[in-house]
Amino acid sequence: MSLTTKVVRGERSERLLLLMHGIGSNEHDLAALAPIIDPDGTYVVVCPRGPYAYGPGFAWFKLDAPATMTSALDAIDEVIDSSCAQFGTKREEVVVGGFSMGGAMSLVHAFKSAVSRPAGVLVMSGFLPPLPPGLELDFTGDLPPVLIQHGTNDPMVPLERAKWTVEELRSHDVPLQFRTYPMEHNVTQESAGDARDWLAQIARGEKPATVEVEVAPPPDVPGAIKAVTSANFDAEVLHSDKPVIVDFWAPWCGPCRAVAPVIDQIANMRKDSYKVVKCNIDESPDIAQRYNVQSIPLVGLFRGGRMERSSLGAKPRQQLEAELGMLVIP
Repeated sequence: MSLTTKVVRGERSERLLLLMHGIGSNEHDLAALAPIIDPDGTYVVVCPRGPYAYGPGFAWFKLDAPATMTSALDAIDEVIDSSCAQFGTKREEVVVGGFSMGGAMSLVHAFKSAVSRPAGVLVMSGFLPPLPPGLELDFTGDLPPVLIQHGTNDPMVPLERAKWTVEELRSHDVPLQFRTYPMEHNVTQESAGDARDWLAQIARGEKPATVEVEVAPPPDVPGAIKAVTSANFDAEVLHSDKPVIVDFWAPWCGPCRAVAPVIDQIANMRKDSYKVVKCNIDESPDIAQRYNVQSIPLVGLFRGGRMERSSLGAKPRQQLEAELGMLVIP
């Protein structure tokens, strides 16, 4: 089968980075991460679309028919081969990665065979999935380094599942970094920065050092973004002494993950002047209905008990702050 792709070419484009989206998303999802995790443009970032329809987007295999994973793996190989030929990159220097189900596919793809292994594997909020009959992982030969990033509060893929994946890979002596963050099922400025540094090491031909589990500070530390729900929205937002930036999001929303590092940056830079919170509209549909949140990501500025301004879509910090009427900090 042939997969639709979104391509982001870097200034140098010396290597290929294949990024696979999560379940229910599409090829545009992780493309927004390209300039954040590859600011020097070392990679050609190729984002394929999963072959199977799921909700508003696509999936890499059918949940009720796991054998479909095999044909998706073949299609991923075709994308890598054709992309290497098109952009003049080497197959052995390819990095594969993905978010959630895409991260699961990147692990299976990397270890399904000792032939044509990637140079590295980037797993964001992912896991080792159950394999269909006839498909086994091969941990012989030279194993590629793996970076696994996971949220300590992930409601979609529990942290324990990520830890089990880590232990399984370590039992086969896979060179591995495992980093956790005080986040949910998303990407933050900190996790994107770690992915950037790891990818730069891979591009330089280095083997990133093995890192044990790093549990980040809990989410109630000063400066962290607090989650609000129907139970505490009025108290935290409407009755706040400070103006409040509310990030309306949902776990299935790809652009929400793209704007998350920007929201983190605003929270850190503006903590003295603004409170920044996140509201999962799936968990608080009444709040979404109250403020007519029909599309996300939507970022609202609340002051004096009402939403003064809002900005729809994933945007750079300067544009987001301008649309919210905030003084832009360079």
